[in-house]
Amino acid sequence: MLKLRERTPMSLEDYVSNPLWPILVETVHAMIMYPHHKAYTRDIILHEQPDVNPKDLAIKLGIPLGEALVILHELKKG
Repeated sequence: MLKLRERTPMSLEDYVSNPLWPILVETVHAMIMYPHHKAYTRDIILHEQPDVNPKDLAIKLGIPLGEALVILHELKKG
């Protein structure tokens, strides 16, 4: 029987330290709805669920995980 190795989920810091992070940020910033998703996350979602993780945010808004990662990173860094 094939055993799959358990993988530890990557943290936001793991994504940010990846050399491809700047390309993801540039791509997300070019998305038409990005400013609206970021504002909605800041104004509504983080007030209701301050500890929301990127995967849950992506599901809640129906957006790509990469966009959720960038939004949360930018909002948490101030």
